[in-house]
Amino acid sequence: MNKSPEAFRTIREASQELGVPQHVLRFWETKFSQVRPLKRGGGRRYYRPEDVELLRRIQSLLYSEGYTIRGVQKLMRETAGGEVSEPSRPASKIKVSSSENQANSDRASKIITELETLRDMLRGRIPT
Repeated sequence: MNKSPEAFRTIREASQELGVPQHVLRFWETKFSQVRPLKRGGGRRYYRPEDVELLRRIQSLLYSEGYTIRGVQKLMRETAGGEVSEPSRPASKIKVSSSENQANSDRASKIITELETLRDMLRGRIPT
């Protein structure tokens, strides 16, 4: 059953539409005061279309544009009414280049290898 774009969404429907678990939406409610779904009997949440759009923008800022929770909170405070459509910082400060991603990946791989070696040493697999 397809709902109209103006229909309210349950937390299950909103989470499926956004592709995030329901607990993430509940967590975002605690971190972003602008996210206020209607709550009916038994605490059941109903998200308005504008709530879903706000959640979609928060998701984009967190997952695609590299903001932290605190960064999104600051951005929402800086903009009127919590509208987060345009970042107040230049895009170059938000995005990470592919070379930086590769360098970070290389560093992470090296750290993981070092940690595995230390683990093996602690387990007595590698003589010191």
